[in-house]
Amino acid sequence: MTVSVDVQQELARRVEEAAGPRRGVFDRDRDPEYRALTKLAERNRRNPPHTPLDALQHVVDVAREMTDGTFGALAVTGTHDYVEGFVVSGMDEGALAGLKGPPQGHGPLGSMRQDGLAIHLEDVTQHTKAFGFPPKHPAMKELLGQPIAADGEIRGALYVTDRRGGKQFDDADRAVLQVLAHHAGLIIGASWY
Repeated sequence: MTVSVDVQQELARRVEEAAGPRRGVFDRDRDPEYRALTKLAERNRRNPPHTPLDALQHVVDVAREMTDGTFGALAVTGTHDYVEGFVVSGMDEGALAGLKGPPQGHGPLGSMRQDGLAIHLEDVTQHTKAFGFPPKHPAMKELLGQPIAADGEIRGALYVTDRRGGKQFDDADRAVLQVLAHHAGLIIGASWY
């Protein structure tokens, strides 16, 4: 599956347009949505994605970087909530290879994809649907997640875990995830289905 040049150019144009009107209206350094769009546009210009997964990798990398998350992930789900695409940020290849596969809709991540509601858990292990991590999964505590909609349906989730430096995720982090999840929905709607 490849991202057509036309689709990628259209998505890049939308990012530039969304960021453009905000110039001069807000303090650009303090507006998380503007910063997220600008950072994503810069990353896409420096390293143009060739596949939908490449484009989604940019989204999750920007999300993790901007929220100071230890880990970030983005799951694309099909009509039956089965994970069809999965990209991570912050995990080395060895740790990633040790996992059996992407999360498949169980626990807190599954509830977010099923009910379409954003989630912020100070301790993911305390969620009512939590049942522990699979073997070789890195330890995680705080989770901030945003569902991804494409063409009016929930088609995945973007999330980050464990903000570095001991601080919790905040409203600015939520705003970043919201705008990046929206962009991921555009990628999924245009290139995946």
